Amino acid sequence: QASVLNVKESKASERTIVVAGLPVGLNDQLLTTLVKIHFEDTDNGGGIVEDVTYPTRTKGAAYVTFKEKTVAENVVRKKKHCLADMVGYAQLTVSHFSDKVFSSVMAVLDLSVFRSQIRLESLVMDLKREIPTLCLSPLDANGRISVQGTFLAIEKLKEFLLLKASFLLEKNRSGQSPRGSTRRNSHSLKPPRSLTPETTKKGESLVLDTDTFLYLKKKRKVYESTLRKFHVLCEETVDGEVTTLCIKNAQGGSQPNNEKQVKEFIEKYSHALHFELRKETFILEGKEDKEKKNIKLACEQLSSSYLQVLVNFYKTHIDVIGPPSDTYLFKKDVMEFIRQKVR
Repeated sequence: QASVLNVKESKASERTIVVAGLPVGLNDQLLTTLVKIHFEDTDNGGGIVEDVTYPTRTKGAAYVTFKEKTVAENVVRKKKHCLADMVGYAQLTVSHFSDKVFSSVMAVLDLSVFRSQIRLESLVMDLKREIPTLCLSPLDANGRISVQGTFLAIEKLKEFLLLKASFLLEKNRSGQSPRGSTRRNSHSLKPPRSLTPETTKKGESLVLDTDTFLYLKKKRKVYESTLRKFHVLCEETVDGEVTTLCIKNAQGGSQPNNEKQVKEFIEKYSHALHFELRKETFILEGKEDKEKKNIKLACEQLSSSYLQVLVNFYKTHIDVIGPPSDTYLFKKDVMEFIRQKVR
């Protein structure tokens, strides 16, 4: 617990930079060493490196923490960084660690699953309009498209596609032609009501990202207090990355407007919360029993010191969800805990 407090008091995030553009395929330990050497070189504006976190959830990105805040600022000020003469030529992108923005993320989307429901060109136009900060490649004949953007932009893309799929599903179930009219108010994020099971058609339904919902339910008292305040019940159906809520009055027939008010409140609150959170994942599958035990033990012990972090334990992995700076520091402390156990 002392190490956690020390890290928080020293404001490690102010001394940390995000390094993107690292070559993929090299030995992790070798690349970590090369990164440390590069950023300890005074010719690169560097200084004493306290820690290098690599690999991370972002492919080709690392977190570098310096002993002094001024060194981090000097490194970011230096425009060009590359690992030339070490691993060929690797142009690096360096930025301050931020609670809001992380290094650029690249992904390839297969939009062909939407082909029978909507013209893919129209879907791409919707994406460009909805998330203007995304960079999109031309759509290929197979329905694939490359996207690049910040972590938050990619998260917004995920939410947009989930809602679009839900909207098209409603169109199919209601007998309307999905190609007829798929335009929606770009500011409206209300998911279709017909996604609720047949036995729960009455009431209001809402589709949420599962990680966001679990954090809302377990870490924010406002969820339960709102249900009590408006005298409503909420049936929760978790299906992988999507959770469907069916909101109904606790007393049938009384004040039906309560259901709608609760739905709108949860919808707006969770939408704002979605973009405040970051998820880190510890993979357990394929690791030795001793290593799994150490990871679980570290997460259990540290969770009491990070009150804003939600730790979800699964058979194959552990998800850590919370504010970006908290999840970063939590993961860093877990790795330090494991290193001490190995010694």
